Amino acid sequence: MSKKQPTPPLTLASTSPFRKELLKRLGVEFSVVSPGVDEAANPGEEGRALALRLSIAKAQAVAATTRKGLIVGSDQVAVLGNNILGKPRDRADAIRQLTLSSGREMHLYTGLALVNATTGVVQQDVVSYRVLYRTLSLKQIEQYLDLDEPYGCCGSLRAESLGIALLRDLSGPDPSALIGLPLISLVGMLNAEGVDVLDSGQSMKLQT
Repeated sequence: MSKKQPTPPLTLASTSPFRKELLKRLGVEFSVVSPGVDEAANPGEEGRALALRLSIAKAQAVAATTRKGLIVGSDQVAVLGNNILGKPRDRADAIRQLTLSSGREMHLYTGLALVNATTGVVQQDVVSYRVLYRTLSLKQIEQYLDLDEPYGCCGSLRAESLGIALLRDLSGPDPSALIGLPLISLVGMLNAEGVDVLDSGQSMKLQT
C-alpha cells in the first residue's frame, strides 16, 4: 500500500490583501511573498497579454527563490477602449479614470499562473469580465472615492464593495476573478498538481 504524498507548500506571489483573502476561501495553507516585478506594460502590449505576462513573471520570480512547492501569480488589467487603466496614482488620477469610464464599457482581464517550482511546469489562464458603467457625475465619483478609497484597484474600481453602485451591468464566468484571483481556474490547476481543496487531509478548517 503506497503512502499518500505530502501536499507541496503553496505560496502566493502577491502582497495584495484582496488576493490573500480570496485564497483563504479555499482553506489551504499558504505563505505570501512579494514578487518584486515591474508591472509596466511593454510598448504596444494589449491588456490580456499584459495580465498573463505579469502573472507568470510574478510566479516565476518567487519560484526562482524558493525552488520548491507551488507558486500562485496573478495580475489584473483594466482596458477602456484602447487605454490600459492601472492603479490610480492619487485621488486626481482616480477621478480622471472614473470620469473616462462613465457611461462606457470596460474590460477587466485577470491573469493567473501556477508554477511548480520543482518541475518548472507552468499552468496559465486569463479570465475576462465585461463591465458597463452608469453615467456618473463628478459629485458621485468624489463621494465614491471618499467612501470606498479604491486606490489599490486598477481602474479605481472596487467591484466587491461600493464600486458595484457605479455599474449598470457586468458579465463574466467567475466572480472571484472580478476581485483579482480566479479561484475556479486555480482549483483546476491545483487538482492537476495533486492538490484537492476538498480533501480534509490537504486543507485546513475554514474560519467562520
